[in-house]
Amino acid sequence: MTACTAAVASPGPSEPGTSTAPEGLEPDGVETGVLLDELTAAVGGARHEARFIVDEALAAGPGATRPGVVPAGAVVAARALADRRASGEPLQYVFGHWPFRNLDLRVDPRVLIPRPETEQVVEVALGEARRLRGLRPGVGLVAVDAGTGSGAIALALATELGADAVDQIWATDSSADALDVAAANLAATSAAAPCRLPHVALVEGSWLDPLPRGLRGRVDLVVSNPPYVAAEEWADLDPAVKAEPRRALVAARGRHGAAGLADVEAVLGQARRWLGRPGAVVVELAPHQSNSARGRARELSYDEVRVEPDLAGRDRALVAWLRGAQ
Repeated sequence: MTACTAAVASPGPSEPGTSTAPEGLEPDGVETGVLLDELTAAVGGARHEARFIVDEALAAGPGATRPGVVPAGAVVAARALADRRASGEPLQYVFGHWPFRNLDLRVDPRVLIPRPETEQVVEVALGEARRLRGLRPGVGLVAVDAGTGSGAIALALATELGADAVDQIWATDSSADALDVAAANLAATSAAAPCRLPHVALVEGSWLDPLPRGLRGRVDLVVSNPPYVAAEEWADLDPAVKAEPRRALVAARGRHGAAGLADVEAVLGQARRWLGRPGAVVVELAPHQSNSARGRARELSYDEVRVEPDLAGRDRALVAWLRGAQ
């Protein structure tokens, strides 16, 4: 299996100690430590956000070392970014991009902000893809990212599995605005990839509904991060989270009353009709929903159902399989 990854932005480098300004820096800049103290206060004490802001203003690439003095132009840019963050705008939208696994994705208020929990869901999905490849050696997989948003899951699968392992990836979303963002990310990822990516198709519609009819029974892997926040939880969310599209976060109750589970159940139900045998679906959920989601997957007659944890050890990814032909 050939990965097709490329180096992209990552969290900023370590904070420097006291040092003299490197040759060529503007004399009217600000010492980095002083600027970090100023920005930390501006963004409510979040030192890590101040570091990110300085790195963004410096256009610091992965592994770069911050200078001892930040040039005047970058100071102005950093203060402007901090002002936007202090107003309540999510840092990811302030920057207009954010790292996700091996990608640097464009993000804005049209799409959900990619999160570490979803990175771990992708890790689980990669494992299921490798298992499927072992059961079908030499056959390129057909994968679906249902509710793609920024394209994060689809593009992570494309770059980390590569064209040798995956033949087609279908990325769906009911929001045309979200698909515009995904299209920009697809174009940038394709241009930066050091090797050939699988074919990635972006299609508008709800979950698996917009797939071509000829794919029914031929899909190998479905991955999704659907909305799973309950409506009654919305008022208590952090204001920065509420700046994200509500439709990408909030879901109705499930069939048996489980809060926020309706879209998780919808993906499971549709995947059951589109998957071939063998085939697998991986769906992100909230930890407290895992038992209800497992129960629904068993009601839908999946042959194997389990839940995998995130990096904090909380239930996060429901995995349901259809075994070989019956």
